[in-house]
Amino acid sequence: MSQSWMRRLIRAGPRRSSAVGEGSPGIAGLGFAAVLGGLCLVLAVSILLAVTLGPADISPVTAWQIGIHQFWPDLVSAEWPDAHERIVWHVRLPRALLAVLVGAALAVVGTVLQAMVRNPLADPTILGGTASAAAGAVSVMVLGWTFAGIYTLPVAAFAGGAIGYGLAFLLANSWGGLSPLRLVLAGIAVGFLFSALTSMLIFMSEQSQTARVALFWMLGALGGARWDQLGLPTILLVAGLVYLLSQARALNLLLFGDETATSMGVPPNRLRRVLFVVVALLTGTSVALAGGVGFVGLVIPHAARMVVGSDHRRVLPLAALVGALFLLWSDVLARLVIQPRELPIGVITALVGAPVFALLLRSRLRGSEHAR
Repeated sequence: MSQSWMRRLIRAGPRRSSAVGEGSPGIAGLGFAAVLGGLCLVLAVSILLAVTLGPADISPVTAWQIGIHQFWPDLVSAEWPDAHERIVWHVRLPRALLAVLVGAALAVVGTVLQAMVRNPLADPTILGGTASAAAGAVSVMVLGWTFAGIYTLPVAAFAGGAIGYGLAFLLANSWGGLSPLRLVLAGIAVGFLFSALTSMLIFMSEQSQTARVALFWMLGALGGARWDQLGLPTILLVAGLVYLLSQARALNLLLFGDETATSMGVPPNRLRRVLFVVVALLTGTSVALAGGVGFVGLVIPHAARMVVGSDHRRVLPLAALVGALFLLWSDVLARLVIQPRELPIGVITALVGAPVFALLLRSRLRGSEHAR
């Protein structure tokens, strides 16, 4: 294989890869831009609808006027009840934006993890990142630690996520090499370990209310979203997403194997270390903001590849938008199914993600048997 041929292939992006799931060649040129533009429009409309749905019915026109009134008070006169303004601006809108950020981050993290280890089963939940980040966050909730002020929860979740990912990688290596199957098994073991640790912390808590909040939050919850809590986490999430998008070509190279990546000037081990830190940061921040939301990073990347193929320059932005939409509407369903109460959002995502994971695992095991 000549270097010039390889460069043309890398520029075009991998069209098919058994390591990350096969997909169609994808939508080219203006068609892909149109898809992204259409999804952005759908996302904007979905946010508007999300803030109108709930026990208190608010019309889309009123919601739109309330948003305008917050920025230009003289442009729109306030002819709605004060309760509607509090619901839209202080409760539902920050909650919808949080769902968008977390859904996009988790979908991109899943995409990156699947490329890093060339395994279609990789995602923050399967590799133990979600459970370990949740353990770090629940520990400070139950024990009452405030070592970093209002940012204690994100810092603890990031530390927990980093420890969990690190243990999964070290355990997989100790079993004889970082193979995809070993990494998945190690991640599942680490996830069970940190889930048990979290359950123990909750059981030992002397405050029953704190224990109930932690247990509900472990399954995913966006109800605590507030404007004053979204500043730094939003910057971290957006910066992480932008960095990962900038590494799309390098992720394409990883699909061809470490030798190919090295020959094209990308050191795979150093790249994985940096990606590991970014992925842990995004996972920890997402868990700190929304709790243990699972399976978004498993399902969404495969859906994106079915549309645009395996080129990460297209998979990453598409996965971010689809992940944002998926978690936003999952949250809407969580609020509406048993209103006025609400389900943990992780229940909704698991109802979709668990069957998909089972199908992927079955397909991969069958492929391994045929390879023998």
